[in-house]
Order: sequence, then C-alpha cells, then structure tokens
Amino acid sequence: MRSYNIAAYISGSGSNLKAVIESSRKGEIASKVVLVIADKEADGLKYPSSLGIDTAVIVRRNLPRREFIDVQLRLFEKHGINLIILAGYLKKIPDEIIEKFRGRILNIHPALLPKFGGKGMHGMNVHKAVLEAGEEFSGPTVHFVDEKYDHGDILLQKKLRIEKGETAESLQKRVLKIEHKIYPEAVKLIEDMK
Repeated sequence: MRSYNIAAYISGSGSNLKAVIESSRKGEIASKVVLVIADKEADGLKYPSSLGIDTAVIVRRNLPRREFIDVQLRLFEKHGINLIILAGYLKKIPDEIIEKFRGRILNIHPALLPKFGGKGMHGMNVHKAVLEAGEEFSGPTVHFVDEKYDHGDILLQKKLRIEKGETAESLQKRVLKIEHKIYPEAVKLIEDMK
C-alpha cells in the first residue's frame, strides 16, 4: 500500500475534502491532504486551515497563464505532492498539470458518468438534468481527470435508485452522502494499486 501527499482543489464548502481528511485522520486511508488550493476565498478553506494544513487561493485572472501554472507547480514541489483530488472544484485544470500528474488526478462528479457530465454540469444543474431525463438511477462517480470536463476513466461509481417524488434538492442530499463515503474509498483504491 502506498501513502500519498494529496493536494486538494476546492471552489466551495469542501465537504468532500473534509470527508477525505477525516478518513485520513481515522487511519482509514494512509494518504494525507497536505495542501488545499481554492480558486477564490472559500468556506472550505477554514477546516483544513484549522488543522494546520497549508492553503492557497490562486485566482487565474490575477496572473499570466505561465505564472498561474508555475505557482501551483512550486507548491506541489514544496509539499511533495503525488496525488491531486478535485473536491467541488469548478475550473479546468491546466493541461500542463494534467500531463505532469496523469493518472494521479481524481475528480468526484454527482452523476453516473458518462451521462450528465461536461461544461456547466455541476451542482444542482446535474440533479435537475437527471430528473428531467426521467432516469431511474443516479449516484456519484470518481474518475481520473484528463483534458476534457468529466471525461477520464472511471475509478468508482455508486448507484442509488431515484425515489418517487424526488426533487433536485433531495437527490443532491442523497448523492452527497454517498460522495462522502466513496471519495476516501477511491483514494484507498489508488493506494492499493501496484
């Protein structure tokens, strides 16, 4: 089993990040989140910061493209990063970082990919689309990140049956509960890979 130094990217509350950190603190996974990057000031930075985990806000529009990438790469080097997780991060990861960490960047998506993925398919948009399509099942997907939104190879999925009278809000809550379980499970799968 390998242990990884994880960098996590967030854009919001970071509830999936918290689930991974908690799993690490309980010894359920060997890897540790050692760096959290946000694309704006986000509530999700408070929890890791309270534990002494380094955090950084890197705003794309404030930096030339090369510097935007280099700032991240320098942080990765400083922290010995060898696994990246996206936990509610809504921006596209630059191709240069994807290339350098290919096969070691994970994302969690709140639908059963390859359906209901792609640009603009995040948060409540996903759950509304699933219900409007009359799907029988939904559930989260953990996948490897490549150059396209929600496109890389699937590592783990969990299905749940959509209930009669389901709303986008109720579906979101049910899927999120599963997300919090399967993201640490996905990290464990990576640790156990040869």
